[in-house]
Amino acid sequence: MTLTTKIAWDDTVLPFQLDRSDIRGRVARLDQTLDQVLEQHDYPPEVEAMVAEAALLTALIGQTIKLRWKLSLQVRGDGPIRLIATDFFAPADDDVPARIRAYASYDKDRLEAGVDPFSQIGKGYFAILIDQGSGTTPYQGITPLAGGSLSSCAEAYFAQSEQLPTRFQLGYGRSREAGKPESWRAGGVMLQHMPKASPLMAEGGSGEDGLLAATDLLDEDEGENWSRANFLLDTAEAMELVGPRVGPTDLLLRLFHEEGPRVYDALPVQFGCTCSAERVRSTMSIYSARDIAHMTTEDGRVTADCQFCGAHYEFDPGTLGFEAETRPEEGDGTPN
Repeated sequence: MTLTTKIAWDDTVLPFQLDRSDIRGRVARLDQTLDQVLEQHDYPPEVEAMVAEAALLTALIGQTIKLRWKLSLQVRGDGPIRLIATDFFAPADDDVPARIRAYASYDKDRLEAGVDPFSQIGKGYFAILIDQGSGTTPYQGITPLAGGSLSSCAEAYFAQSEQLPTRFQLGYGRSREAGKPESWRAGGVMLQHMPKASPLMAEGGSGEDGLLAATDLLDEDEGENWSRANFLLDTAEAMELVGPRVGPTDLLLRLFHEEGPRVYDALPVQFGCTCSAERVRSTMSIYSARDIAHMTTEDGRVTADCQFCGAHYEFDPGTLGFEAETRPEEGDGTPN
């Protein structure tokens, strides 16, 4: 593969369809985008791995939805890794990239080096939230943490909440090309059976803790097609998933050439945060003057840091809180 071809697939999500199997899918590659997400923080390796997997899942899932604004993925648990949060912002126009951001909250003292990262989330839930913007009601779907990976949790979410058989095959980690510094790369494939008008509903699923599994939602013929596509996907090697030497179209042809793969336009993605002084100020508007006083530092400023990008903001406390607009001006003789 030439360098030009490699760069063309960096930080993209490629939609495709398998015409002979009624299956659609996505191939995602996150390169510089994932590096920028993770370089905002100094995460331990176990936390980095979970944030990388969550960001890759978010890129794959966000591109499958007719999204007007934002899709969020949240993982909460009672283990050392307490929270993983990601956002996927739909492109505002056809010629601009989608944006991704992510962060994690964790207890450094409780983390165990060398222990499976997913197990360090503990018991909790996996949630997908879809917000289509002003004037709409956000949607939230929740499923228990199960299956041993965030990918398995996402598959269970689609089976429970959407009745859509779904499969993810992901690869991610640090890599180094000759003459270049080490960097993060991630890549993956998402398969999803075409939705039905009236999906089959099983009474109790065959998955962990009775959760629905993909095969619970398919009839015999569909099940054969689904099993065949999953068998082919299992042959994908980690380096094929993450690249950079194997392009997504080459990967699809290698895996699914007998299934009639058809590709569509790729969507570029990049790291992007929506924080701003105005948004922070709006958030602070719910607090009273007394609350703001408790937030004020010794040097008379209120500070805030963005958890996603690390941006630092400082404010005059007199301009914050819901009482700010009615607070009297200094020197007008009215008691505070």
